[in-house]
Amino acid sequence: MQLDRKLLAKLADTFTTDSFRRGIEKEAIRTDKLGQISQAPHPVALGSALSHPQITTDFSEAQLEFVTGTSSSVADCLLELDDIHRYVYGVLEGEVLWPASMPCMLPAEKQIPIATFGTSNDGLFKNIYRRGLANRYGRYMQTISGLHYNFSIADELWLAHADARGVEDKKRHRNRSYLDLIKNFRRNSWLLIYLFGASPAMCGSFISTLDHGLEKMDEESYYLPYATSLRMGPLGYQSAAQAKIDVRFNSINDYVNGLAQALSEPHSEYEEIGLKDADGKYLQLSTALLQIEAEFYGPIRPKPKPQSGIRPLASLYANGIEYIEVRCLDLNPFERTGINSETVHFIDAFLVYCWLALSYRDSDVASKEIQENQLKTVRRGRDPEVKLRRGGSEIHLNSWARELLDEVAEVAAALDSGMNSDVHMQSVNRQRAKMEDQSLTPSSQILSQMRSSGLSYYRFVKSLSERHQAEYVEMPLVKEKQELFESLAATSLRKQEKTEANQQRSFDDYLADYMKLEMIGK
Repeated sequence: MQLDRKLLAKLADTFTTDSFRRGIEKEAIRTDKLGQISQAPHPVALGSALSHPQITTDFSEAQLEFVTGTSSSVADCLLELDDIHRYVYGVLEGEVLWPASMPCMLPAEKQIPIATFGTSNDGLFKNIYRRGLANRYGRYMQTISGLHYNFSIADELWLAHADARGVEDKKRHRNRSYLDLIKNFRRNSWLLIYLFGASPAMCGSFISTLDHGLEKMDEESYYLPYATSLRMGPLGYQSAAQAKIDVRFNSINDYVNGLAQALSEPHSEYEEIGLKDADGKYLQLSTALLQIEAEFYGPIRPKPKPQSGIRPLASLYANGIEYIEVRCLDLNPFERTGINSETVHFIDAFLVYCWLALSYRDSDVASKEIQENQLKTVRRGRDPEVKLRRGGSEIHLNSWARELLDEVAEVAAALDSGMNSDVHMQSVNRQRAKMEDQSLTPSSQILSQMRSSGLSYYRFVKSLSERHQAEYVEMPLVKEKQELFESLAATSLRKQEKTEANQQRSFDDYLADYMKLEMIGK
């Protein structure tokens, strides 16, 4: 058992509806009427992908990214995400949003358009970073979409937490405790992959050139019978090169120095790609193992408060952890925004559990065990016989999951008591049901409905996208919100124009200054 029940008891009376803040970043590919990735540029009516605060693009020009603000209310956060979708659907002409993590029917790799952000140095930087991703990992991998969940703990609760622990150095305590949360999350994140994984199958076009190890489900689809989230496995956001990165989460210094090394030391494979081509066009931002901090893949990351002109890693070291970013969530294709309130309430309870659980010392042995457990859950999570490793010993996934859910339930009860609700416990009970009956998981439901409908992965998800589109078209934004989004779009376009008009420095100088990175923290 891991939960620190004494600490939970001390904090139980301090939980309120303002104790936590969350925000969501959701990616979705624009597809044409045939369900193929759009070749059209970013719609002007959506504003500037460089400057818009809520609607931008991810890797591809056709891959939208929606960003909510931060909110202490789950309902308000999800409503904001829904409103963004509603506005976008009012703008799209002859296109729909792909609601699943694994992509739609893909063309030849070079036909996948890389996102562009204009002619400013900031815009060129974003575009070249994406060129580097394409050259390093291929464009197919980058079309995978997901949902990032940003979570922070209110200052008042941090003070109560520090007092309960008898700690005086509040800043150091916050960093250390956030890192403990991250370590516990990494050790237990396989549970979220089982419960919410929604990518057990994929279109054959995605793996047409890969040695994939999947089974053929029909003429267009490949899958694994017990898979949960292929997005989180070797065919998704996993990198053999990044496996060499020695990042530990025991302290800010450990994390910063490990990442700084990956950002500064050249990597032979990427040196072969080169920084520029024969015509002087940039192929990537650097030849290091990581171009920038955002390239570091993982199920969760510590994040600093954004500061203009300061690299995230430097800000993290100087100012500490502001929030954490959960990155292992698939889009739920049955939900028009990719997530629902039940999922959010469980994630909140799970994150608080990870915060209040006893931690461990991060090590190479622990990281290998975490990686092994993740891979097993990705490929065989719904197999009733699958076993994971815990502290060097084997344990059935179901047995460990039930133990974890029992402890998360204790946290959920405390949260509900403080917030005068029952939503967290309800969400835990729904997840318990998935352990008793794996057919209730999104991954199982996707395969089951593909079989019953006789549709391939691509055609099944396309039918869901059309259903979501119809729902949004029937319920347009109210006038006030419509005007607000139109104003945001227009303002973002003017901001980009101003940035480009005031451009003075060369991009070479801009990049050289940005890439200066000392081994801070030593």
